[in-house]
Amino acid sequence: MIRVLVAEDQSAVRAGLVLILGSAPDIEVVGEAADGEQAVAMARELRPDLVLMDVQMPRLDGVAATRQVVGEGIADVLVLTTFDLDEYVFGALRAGAAGFLLKNTEARQLLEAVRTVAGGEGLISPAVTRRLIAEFAARPVREPSADPSVLDALTRREREVLACLGEGLSNAETGVRLDMAEATVKTHVSRLLGKLGLRSRVQAAVLAQELGV
Repeated sequence: MIRVLVAEDQSAVRAGLVLILGSAPDIEVVGEAADGEQAVAMARELRPDLVLMDVQMPRLDGVAATRQVVGEGIADVLVLTTFDLDEYVFGALRAGAAGFLLKNTEARQLLEAVRTVAGGEGLISPAVTRRLIAEFAARPVREPSADPSVLDALTRREREVLACLGEGLSNAETGVRLDMAEATVKTHVSRLLGKLGLRSRVQAAVLAQELGV
C-alpha cells in the first residue's frame, strides 16, 4: 500500500482528492491536513510514503512545508498547483519536491502520478516538466549556484544519465537513449542521487540544467 497524506486548505478540494485516492486498492490516505504547519506535524507523526501538498496554504505555505518534510527525510512530496508555471512551483522544486501536478488533472492521472512518484520516478509529465525545468533554470538564481566540482564524484555513465534527467527523460526513455536496461538506469539514478546528496529526480534535473550538463 502507498500511504498518502493529503495537505490542502480547501475542504471541498481536499475531500475530492481523498475520495479519488481512496478508490484505488493500492493507495491509503492516512491523514488530511488543512495548512502547512499541520502537514509537517502530521507527516512527522504518520510517516507517510508521500505527501500530496498544495502550495498555497495558510500558516505555512506548501513550499516551506515541503522543505521541512523533504529536509527531514520524512517522505516524498508531490506538489499540487493551479498553474504549471506558477512561481510557487519553482520554490517547491528547490525545496526538494519529487514532482508536481496540476489541480485540474483527471482522477486516473492523479492516481498514476502518486504511483509514479512513490515508485521513484518523480518526473510526472515529461512534456510539462521539461518546459518547467527549462524555465526554472533560465530564471535568475537568488541562491548560490551549484559548484560544478560536485560532478567529479560521478562516473561517465552517471553523468550521461544525469544529462537525460536534465532533459526530462523517463527511465525507459533514458534506457533507449543510452542503450541500457531500465533497471540499470534506475540503479544509476539511485547512485547519482546519493553521491550528489539529492532527494529526487527533479532536483537532479534542475542541477543538470544549472550546471549545463
